[in-house]
Amino acid sequence: MKTFHSYSEVLSCIGQEVAVSDWVTITQPQIQMFADATGDQQWIHTDPERAAKGPFGAPIAHGFLTLSLLPRFFESTFEIEGARMGVNYGLNRVRFMAPVPVNSRLRARMSLQAAERIEPEGLQMTWLVTVEREGGDKPVCVAESLARSFGAPA
Repeated sequence: MKTFHSYSEVLSCIGQEVAVSDWVTITQPQIQMFADATGDQQWIHTDPERAAKGPFGAPIAHGFLTLSLLPRFFESTFEIEGARMGVNYGLNRVRFMAPVPVNSRLRARMSLQAAERIEPEGLQMTWLVTVEREGGDKPVCVAESLARSFGAPA
């Protein structure tokens, strides 16, 4: 985990890969819980027998399930010491570039694209998050994520 001691330290990392997360395994129960929470019960996600005969050879995670892991990846890759609060501010661009078969292991590469101070005590950061599947030949998701932090030392 990368620890920043001030917003100045964060700003000095613009244009760099800052951290790589640990691997996270995507299980069928997680996929089912996501389907139940969102109402997206499409068989390619929730019917293992039918999905095994489908285009991917197994159930696959919802793209939005993959995207919903971003907060977990943020929490596990870096912290800003002294920050009172961090919030998701939005997304500029998201692409789902490859499927995530059940039992895949995913990790994220976190690159800081931009950061700017928000007065009086905040920082807005633009992160390029590249989610990789172990053994995959291309990313499963690439997202430009906006995050805000409040209250850390300048």
